[in-house]
Amino acid sequence: MAGSLGDLGGLLRQAKKMQQEVSETQERLNKMSFEGSSGGGAVKVTVNGAREFQSIKIAHEVVDPKEVEMLEDLVGAAVKEALKKAEAAHADAMKGVTGGMGLPGLM
Repeated sequence: MAGSLGDLGGLLRQAKKMQQEVSETQERLNKMSFEGSSGGGAVKVTVNGAREFQSIKIAHEVVDPKEVEMLEDLVGAAVKEALKKAEAAHADAMKGVTGGMGLPGLM
């Protein structure tokens, strides 16, 4: 019985350490920026590690009132790419902290 209580204490310390590492990793990721682009770089979008939109840059030569639909598609594609990069970085960083365990609430 005493041995199992010691094991439980060690497990709790390990969980607390992992929780701290997850928190630090999330904080580090939130400060990072990820850029997505489309149209050969005509549209560039930046998001942060918290998967929040930060900025958009559009090349002047692609702004044509007759091509608004195309520009909307380019912006959408660039946003998706930037968010995909942020998500991949987040997943990779969390794998390193959690040892690959898919722990609910930590990802």
